[in-house]
Amino acid sequence: MVAASEDAVIIEPAKRAGEPTIVTINCPDKTGLGCDFCRVILDFGLCITRGDVSTDGQWCYLVFWVVPRSTSSNIRWSSLKNRLLSFCPSCSIPFYFDMVSTPSTSQMYLLKLFSVDRKGLLHDVTKVLSELEFTIHRVKVSTTPNGGVVDLFFITDAMELLHTKARQDDMCEKLNAVLGESVNHCEIELAIDFQHGFSSLPPSVAQELFRLELSGGEVCSQPLSPEMKKLNKADVVIDNSLSPSHTLLQVHCVDQKGLLYDIMRTLKDCNIQVAYGRFLSDMKGSREVDLFIQQSDGKKIVDPDKQGVLCSRLKLEMLHPLRVTIANRGPDTELLVANPVELCGKGRPRVFYDVTLALKVLGICIFSAEIVRHTAFQRQWEVYRFLLDDSRELPLTNNQFRSQVVDRVRRTLMGW
Repeated sequence: MVAASEDAVIIEPAKRAGEPTIVTINCPDKTGLGCDFCRVILDFGLCITRGDVSTDGQWCYLVFWVVPRSTSSNIRWSSLKNRLLSFCPSCSIPFYFDMVSTPSTSQMYLLKLFSVDRKGLLHDVTKVLSELEFTIHRVKVSTTPNGGVVDLFFITDAMELLHTKARQDDMCEKLNAVLGESVNHCEIELAIDFQHGFSSLPPSVAQELFRLELSGGEVCSQPLSPEMKKLNKADVVIDNSLSPSHTLLQVHCVDQKGLLYDIMRTLKDCNIQVAYGRFLSDMKGSREVDLFIQQSDGKKIVDPDKQGVLCSRLKLEMLHPLRVTIANRGPDTELLVANPVELCGKGRPRVFYDVTLALKVLGICIFSAEIVRHTAFQRQWEVYRFLLDDSRELPLTNNQFRSQVVDRVRRTLMGW
């Protein structure tokens, strides 16, 4: 087998400020590859404004027009290219592809950070780790009675260099530069026998977080504010009349962060192949996605029941890719955020980053935080649990303020 060529991924920088950067990928194909690429792009804080995908079943050609979601973002384009290359399947001559090729499993490390508590501390740490291309898999954050904080981050390094002293020193230096006198000590060690933590939620909380009710083809879940209801719309249509060998899947909905990833993730988990696709946006913030798809056996989706299940699943994933709620945990207030885990075991990128950012903007201190897994409705979920610090200025016992917190967190996660 031969590794993917450097030319498999070409990044054409934006010619002027505000214009998109063009990412072109040309490599062997496999089911779910589009999802993997969209996940990487989302992880780098980029928005796909337009996309074209085509494949003959053996070789694929993808073009993404991307822009940073934040004007202050410092995108490492060379690192993006390397990460995308790592997902390109290997090949041999003449152009047979390795269907089981996947990036190797990264070594898990434990970052121990001892610091003094302050507002926004957790997000500042998360931002540094994100910019350095570390992926956070599990977090345990605790605040001591004397105002100290112990942060435990289970992380992997996308650059696969954390075993070196230079990489470890670079991480600690950047954390010290951002946190200043807040940080007391930083330790990095191998995480032996790492396992995702599992947690049982109270039945009432689990029902609020995961409940799904389909009525008349519409999705009803957690209550939304009037403005959010306007955004909470999506149309999914299946058409078998335009192609003799492929089913046309058409999606029209409001733009949101990670939209193409959510669509591709759903198709990947359903083992559906994309032969050709187009992703467009308009000036009003709407998205149109046209995908010609096939089942894993190479046939069209003609069964009405299968069509209905796929449309409902896609609509659900677009309207509610993330769940947000606030509940009482004894005398404390707990914010919970959940997202479905891919069948391959991967969670959604940047959730922890976005939630801590929203809480920092609101001025709410986080007393403790953890990331756990939970099983509900025959699927696995990643659940982020935050115990929030109540204060007179920010009364979390006030239902109206609680709704504002949920609304702000959801808006940040969805990119609205």
